[in-house]
Amino acid sequence: MTSNRPARWRVLVVDDEPTQRLITTRLLERAGFDVDTADNGKAALARLAEYSYPLLITDWEMPEMDGVALCRAVRSAAVDGYVYTILVTSRHSTEHVVAGLQAGADDFLTKPVLEPELLARLNTGKRIVTLERSLRAANEDNRRLSITDPLTGAFNRRHLMAQLPAEIERSVRYAHALSLVMCDVDHFKRINDSHGHQAGDTVLAAVVAAIRANVRATDWVARYGGEEFVIVLPETRYANALAVAESLRLAMARLSIEHHGQVLSLTVSFGVTGWDAAVPAGSVVDDMVARCDAGLYESKAAGRNRVTGQRMDTPPSG
Repeated sequence: MTSNRPARWRVLVVDDEPTQRLITTRLLERAGFDVDTADNGKAALARLAEYSYPLLITDWEMPEMDGVALCRAVRSAAVDGYVYTILVTSRHSTEHVVAGLQAGADDFLTKPVLEPELLARLNTGKRIVTLERSLRAANEDNRRLSITDPLTGAFNRRHLMAQLPAEIERSVRYAHALSLVMCDVDHFKRINDSHGHQAGDTVLAAVVAAIRANVRATDWVARYGGEEFVIVLPETRYANALAVAESLRLAMARLSIEHHGQVLSLTVSFGVTGWDAAVPAGSVVDDMVARCDAGLYESKAAGRNRVTGQRMDTPPSG
């Protein structure tokens, strides 16, 4: 199991007193930390915008931006990961402790700071940051799994139907074209019946890999159901989408898929739709999918292994 903890922890020390910065830096470096410094809150924010610091130690009283203001700014800023913040001050009252914690500090130390106590508080910070990173990674894994088809690694149908409206809206807003390609593996049941369902799974994974190898990084593919896939082509005119589909058709026909010592081949049928100009306002997902599906049906009816298009700004055929 891979640990989320870095080999050496990076600490940002913020203090307007050069001598105190030097003392704290040497102490932390001896303890195995990588240390950077800043002499006020504004300089610290600039560093936080440029580098990732999981641990922050800041003095309260500083020019330009004090420690409390820095804590507030850190909590409202879009920084990389959680920043565990220790506020250091000579103020001892409960009122000041509460003010510091309410500003966003995680911990509070009063001067003079003892080395064992500072290191103990930093170790607590390390544990909390490690837990936060683990939770964030787990949440990202759960999010990815919820939108991904586990067999092929393509997006799933739910993600397609959730994100395609956003693609349409973005195309309308920026006056871009948008195209959609739907494809279906020909005679897929025959592959399953002749070679088994594992062979079918291998074929579907190979199809998605071939699609990804032949489209742009900005294009994306989703498993629509069974052996059907939909490829979303942002900023792509209909005429160009036809060319993309034909390129994919040829690539699929050239595939040689090895499965348990056998070489499997296949063909794929395609339906294409889209606009050759900017997507008009009021366009909806159902219309795009219906046009694609109709084109795919025509390809199947005409003998398979071909590309059929239905442009969005023309009357539907059939």
